[in-house]
Amino acid sequence: MNSLSGKEVTMNFQEKLIFLRNQLRLSQEELAEQIGISRQAVAKWESGRTLPDINNLIQLSNIFRISIDRLVKEEKGGCSMEFLTEEGKKKEDFLAFLLKAKKSTYAGYGEEGTPSRPSSHDLTLQDGKYLYLDTYLGGEKFAGEEGVWIEDKPVWVMNYAGRVLHENFSGDFLRKCLSEATKELPYRGPLLYKDGDYTYHCRVQGGMDWFQGMEEIFYMEIKVYECYFHGGDIL
Repeated sequence: MNSLSGKEVTMNFQEKLIFLRNQLRLSQEELAEQIGISRQAVAKWESGRTLPDINNLIQLSNIFRISIDRLVKEEKGGCSMEFLTEEGKKKEDFLAFLLKAKKSTYAGYGEEGTPSRPSSHDLTLQDGKYLYLDTYLGGEKFAGEEGVWIEDKPVWVMNYAGRVLHENFSGDFLRKCLSEATKELPYRGPLLYKDGDYTYHCRVQGGMDWFQGMEEIFYMEIKVYECYFHGGDIL
């Protein structure tokens, strides 16, 4: 699978299929049963020997809740941080801090600090020379900004805006998804995450220096939440 830390990654169809199947914790046989085909057919898709026909693509699209276009097209993703390439360790330290901050604040039910603006929600984490601030306005409809400072100098920012679409939205599930952020995808949550009747999707274009993306949550067949985000380095 594609998990190259700090590099831009291209995923073709078979790699994406393996990744999505593993994210849902399905064996090749279990996926084949849902589609109504043989395990060998799935194995051939994942090895690149054959491709599914349109009817099978439609079923895969429904199972993974991903468009056929996105499923079959090669995508570039991952994390590149050109503004911190003087020393490899700087990049690793930055990512480690960013992930720690994200998982310790909103995703980790962190305590809010003093509002920096009227009625804002502010969550911060400081660790040595690094400072992280996440501040947002609203509730079911919201907008906010995450920023990172190194020795009081702002170096990276992400703006986001989203909304709850249905009463079956679960804030606990969203936090669980955001706590699964990785060095390869440190923006919001993973490409795909499923727990019970809830499914989370995230897609990102670009790298840490300049990116944009969207995340969605489905409850069974119902879309209950969406959020758009973008940002990059500001050096």
